[in-house]
Parts: sequence; C-alpha cells; structure tokens
Amino acid sequence: MDHSARFLVVALLLAIGSLSPTSLAQAVHCDLQPGDPEVTYFTSQVPHGCVAHVPNATVEVHILFLEFSRTLPQVSPLLKVTVNMSKQNGIQPREVLLVLSVNQAIFLQLQAPGIPLHLAYGPGYVFYGSLGVDSIHLQNITTKNQFLSWAGARGAIASVAELNDPESIILHLDPAPRSPPPCSPESHKDMGDTLEWQPRTGALVQGCRLEGVAGHKEAHIVRVLPGSEARSRTVNVKVDLSCTSGSPEAVLILQGPPYLSWFIDTNHTMQILTTGKYSFKIFPEENKSEVDLPDSREGLLGEARRLNASVVASFVELPQATAISLQASRCGSGLPASPTPTRTTPPRESCNPELLMTLLQPKCTNGTMTLGLNKDYILSLSCNIISLTFWDSSCQAEDTGNQFILHSTYSSCGMKVIENVINNEVIINFLSSPSPMRKKVQCVDMDGLSLQLGLYVTPQFLQPSDTIELGQQGFVQVSMSPSIPELTLTLDSCQLDLGPEADAVELIQSEAAKASCVSLLSPSPRGDKRFSFLLRGYMVPTPKAGILNCSVYLFLGSWSQKIYRTVTMRLNVISPGVSGHTLVLPAVLGITFGAFLIGALLTAALWYIYSHTRTPSKREPVVAVAAPASSESSSTNHSIGSTQSTPCSTSSMA
Repeated sequence: MDHSARFLVVALLLAIGSLSPTSLAQAVHCDLQPGDPEVTYFTSQVPHGCVAHVPNATVEVHILFLEFSRTLPQVSPLLKVTVNMSKQNGIQPREVLLVLSVNQAIFLQLQAPGIPLHLAYGPGYVFYGSLGVDSIHLQNITTKNQFLSWAGARGAIASVAELNDPESIILHLDPAPRSPPPCSPESHKDMGDTLEWQPRTGALVQGCRLEGVAGHKEAHIVRVLPGSEARSRTVNVKVDLSCTSGSPEAVLILQGPPYLSWFIDTNHTMQILTTGKYSFKIFPEENKSEVDLPDSREGLLGEARRLNASVVASFVELPQATAISLQASRCGSGLPASPTPTRTTPPRESCNPELLMTLLQPKCTNGTMTLGLNKDYILSLSCNIISLTFWDSSCQAEDTGNQFILHSTYSSCGMKVIENVINNEVIINFLSSPSPMRKKVQCVDMDGLSLQLGLYVTPQFLQPSDTIELGQQGFVQVSMSPSIPELTLTLDSCQLDLGPEADAVELIQSEAAKASCVSLLSPSPRGDKRFSFLLRGYMVPTPKAGILNCSVYLFLGSWSQKIYRTVTMRLNVISPGVSGHTLVLPAVLGITFGAFLIGALLTAALWYIYSHTRTPSKREPVVAVAAPASSESSSTNHSIGSTQSTPCSTSSMA
C-alpha cells in the first residue's frame, strides 16, 4: 500500500470514530438525582456473622447483635422477628433460644408459630406482646464475648449475626448442612437460607431524563451487586406502579451476577431484560433474556436509551438481595420538576395503638386487678392518651408521675369472676382517633389456686402413696385445684433428687421425657398432667428418701406472660424384701427349707405306702426326685447385692 492510500484509510477510520461515541458513558447524558419510587429489600448478607449445623442439639441457639441509630432517641424502634421452619414429616421442632443484644429499648413483634421458643435479651429493654414466650433480661451481660459464653453454656450455637438498623428479620430453623460447627463469625457473611433481614432505611433510588429521546417510555433499573458467596438463588421482585393516566410503556432491567434467577410479580405490563433466567408469578415457566446486560451503571443507562426510554424513573444498586419491592406513586408523567431531597432520618411514626394495647397485662393479687402503663412507652409510640378506664368508665386510671395505674377490686368496676378467672375490659381514648379502643383483659386469682403433686403405684391413679420400692414403676400426676378450663397447665420439668450421694435425675424437660424409662401419659379427664418412671438400683448405699419436684407454668389465652410454679413432695424409698411389701431374706430361706422338708417327708410317706401295698413280684428300681428351687428363692438370690436406686440405671452387684 502506497503512502497516499494509507493516508485515506487512516482518515476514513478517524471519520468513523468521530461519528460514533467512544464509550457508552459519553453517549448517555443522564444526571441521576434522588427520585420518588421507594425500594425495600431483604438480604442474607450481614456485616459479621456465621452459621453452623447442629443436628444433635436439644437446644438450638441463635444470637443477634443489633445496633440501632439514635437519631430519634424519644422513639423506640419497632422490630419484626419471624422464626419458622419447614414441615418435616411431622417432626416436633426442638427447643430454640433466641438471644438479642440491643443498644436501646425496642418494641418487638415476635412470631414463632408452633416452635418452643425462649427469649433472652440485654442490655437494653425489649417490650414484646407475643403469646407463650418466656424471657429473661440479661442485665449484667454487655460484651459480645459474654453473650457468646452465656448462650453457649445453654445450647449449641446455630447462628450469630450483627445487624445495623434492621426493620424485619426472618430466621429459618432448617439445618445448614454445608456449615459444620463451631459457629465462627466472619466479615461480610452470607447467611444463606438461615437468616434474611430488611434494613430500616430503604435503598437510595435515583432517576434522570435521557436527553434526545422523545416519547413517554420509562425504565426501572435494579442492579444487584455480587455477594461473598457465588451460589444459585432466586430473587423475588415485586413491582407496583400506580398509573393514574393511561398505561405508559415501561421496561424493567434486572442486572446481577450470572448465578441469579428472577421471579417477577408486577401489576403493569413491562418489557423485561435480565441477566440469567426469569419467570412471572402468573406464568411460572422460565424465560431467558436474549441480551447480555453490561456490568456497569453507564452501560445499564445505555441499555435504557437503546430501548427508547425517555426517563429512567428509578435506578438502584443493592447488596446481595433475596427479595426486592419497588413501589412508584406515579408513572408516565416523568420526573418531578425538582428532585426530592435525600431522606437521612426516618419520619416520626404515628401512634401504633395496637402495639400499645399489647402492653396492657393485668395482675391479680390480694383481691385486686392492677394494670400499669409506663409513660415512656406511650411517648416512644407517639401516642396521646386522653383517658384510660375499665368497662365502668367511672374507674379512671391514676397518674403516678411516671405511669398510669388502673386498679380495682374483684367486686367493682364491672369485674366478672368465673372460677378464679377475673375478667374486665380496658378502654383507651386517643387524641388522634374519634373512637376508643377496647381490649378484654383477664387474669387468675392465684391466691385461691393450688397445685398438687401425687405419686401412685398403679396406672389407675386410685390411691396416692408417698412410698416407692426399688424396681417399682411410679405413676405421677400434677393437678390443679380448682380446675379452670381457660387456664393451660404445662409441665415444664420434673426431677428426682435421691440425696447428696447421687445426682438429681431429670425425668421431664419441656414436656418431653428425658430418659428411656420415663413415659408421658395421656392427661386425666380433667386435664391433669401424668407420666410414669421406673426406679432401678445400681450402687450403694441404698437411699431411704427422695425429693420429687415439678415445675409448671400457667397461662391464659389473653396473656403474654407465663406464671411459673413449683410443686414438691417427699418420697420414702424402700428396698425389696422390707416387711409389709416383700419377704426379707431369712423368711424366704425359711420358707424354702420348709418346702423342701415337707416335700421330702411326703415323698418318704408315699414310698412307705407304695412299698407295703404292692406285690413283691412288681418291685422296680427307686427314682430320686429333686425339689425345684422356688421362685421366691430365685428372686431373693437375684436381689442380693441390689443397692441404691436411680431411674433408668442398670442393676449391678455391689
């Protein structure tokens, strides 16, 4: 090629280059500004955490270190926590201990249907209204190491997570087989399917106009950044557009790592571009976008322009997400004239009367029902109360300075007493509501309620006894008097203490048998709790007495607290062979020898008669017959050396 021809080629290339943009960033003019749409999301990635598989644990422990910003110290944040597990062929879920470390007082909405859940928290206060959940306030535990040590001593730690300003947390109890114990927290941890959480502050949503494009087509772009683990997962995307003027064209661009797939639920017809596969809620079959989306902000804006979108209504970048919700208050009208300033603090929430009503928990004692409502709680919930009364509006609450106290005897203010259960209704008038809120309240008069613990030696539970014999089966019944149908009695734990030389033996724990020789029995017709155990011996010296004690808790359907009670009885323990129950060894040996002597004399007498009555020609050889050992003798020899008894142990010679 000569010099002139080479010059023409270079000139042509420069001309082509001047006609096309050198990059997408130069081709797309889009000044992103904060926009109207709201985007919330759930993610499984935490700043610091771990997951462990604990298949043989009797108590599964989950620890949450929660930090809430103090931008509005007068408002306690509301946290929603859901604990669930998938159905596993009817297998009873094991006991769960949820430990919360909070840096300030919070209101907790806790849901754990069908799961035996216990709650521990500190150092801040946690106010919750969940039914059937007992709690403990760890006032003296403040550091992370102290929380980990305390929780580890009570069960196997299955997960630990640190979260900043969570709005909602979902905890899945299904095992994580890829994560062996122990649980060692790591930075930027993907909690997998164990934990998902929603930040309190939504994602930063921006928008812009694309210069040089006519029409009213708008684009919504969601970019999910890669997480710490590249694993296949499906992201649920819900798009809710409030279109008031016609049905403008729209495009949804979902970009993320190639291992993501998308499940889309939208109320508007949209053109879809995604990385990986996607499906719709109404059409579950999978589709695959034919476009390879660029992995950059400028590239995605260029894709929106390529599709003739005149407005990018929302552009958002999210961390590794499991669920995304996009809500736009309007569509088709473009961006607002002036950009909405970035919201740095959440707005002050209006009064939540339903949550406030859950804090009204009555106590009944000394013939009086009492309810207290702390003023700090009222202020935290942004509520203005005009009045707080019983059903009889003349019974007004008293202002004691830091709380409102509502109390009445059982015979006034509209109280109704039915079988030791005191019933009434609380009425609260709010400044912001034209109609009052009502809540039925009830509690139990524990002064007139008693618990009984009975031991029986037959399964018919006919005659109570305070004596049990080694090797004997005992039948235990825990009853309540008077019997109250509305009051649920739960057998929390039972143990048998046989003295200082033997360890106390756990019989029942959380309504479950703790040993193979312990059996839970069906309740009595009136609802009394029953179980049986077998007392066996294994070491010396033989105990003379034992202490049987059971812990129970009671609660009504309207209570969120449980009432714990312990009932105890003393048992006399006797060895086999004690007079009045079985024969002692000398007596057994005497009877055995007597039986042998009588048998020998009877044999001799029969031989004498036979030898003097038969004819001499029919004499035969003499046959000796040994007397068999008696069952009493066998039983006695077996029992020699049997010693101190403990349920579920194996007998051995001393």
